[in-house]
Amino acid sequence: MSMLPQVRLDGRVVLVTGGTSGIGEGCALAAAEAGAAAVCITGRDATRGAAVVAKLQTLGTRAHFVAADLADAEATSGIVAQAEAALGIVDGLVNAAGLTDRGTILDTSAALWDRLFAVNARAPFLLTQAMARRLKEAGKPGAVVNVITMSSHGGQPFLTAYSASKGALATLTKNTALGLRPLRIRVNGINMGWADTPGEHVIQQRDGNPQDWLERAEPSQPFGRLLKPRDVAGLATYLLSDASEMMTGALIDFDQNVMGAYT
Repeated sequence: MSMLPQVRLDGRVVLVTGGTSGIGEGCALAAAEAGAAAVCITGRDATRGAAVVAKLQTLGTRAHFVAADLADAEATSGIVAQAEAALGIVDGLVNAAGLTDRGTILDTSAALWDRLFAVNARAPFLLTQAMARRLKEAGKPGAVVNVITMSSHGGQPFLTAYSASKGALATLTKNTALGLRPLRIRVNGINMGWADTPGEHVIQQRDGNPQDWLERAEPSQPFGRLLKPRDVAGLATYLLSDASEMMTGALIDFDQNVMGAYT
């Protein structure tokens, strides 16, 4: 008999924000592949939501889509209840949705700052709070995974508000990990590096880079490619599972560059 714990999510009900594409979709599909009993995804695009729900159902899990704009605090506060009404008590949460935009300290507006903090910091706070309250009532353990960024360490000058909002999420991860530990609710974060996602492609195009920006960028990376959704999804699934049951409050630098080391 193997002594190694299995990375499985059997019986779990997992909620994934930003689950209609990119990292969020990858995390949702990985949860289903790991045996989750049900997966709820959120997003603003109902058509894409329906498509991902169909994929999840093909993998044998019950699935549900909640249309919500995470910039809306009231809508965000109601997502966990909607997921529970459709699928049962949520005991796994992946805060994968994120909003990014350019702006330095000199030209970032208050409106941009507020929008990024609403989606990147306030929404994970509200969702974690709602899930934790229900799990406390039910006397059940749970796990939260916050998808953050290497920019939370400080970030590039042209990502002032984005970096600050993700830095807030990194601190929230540790704070809630300690606060929820008595309830056996674990909270961990992934500081992911540069990734190949639909959102990144949009940003590259908006910045005027060529269509083949990815083919140009990947050979210059230490391991020859950018992160893919499947990479982050695999780690998120591990952090949700009992294989990581002794880990909470961890911020994992998931990047091919080493923070603080220079060559």
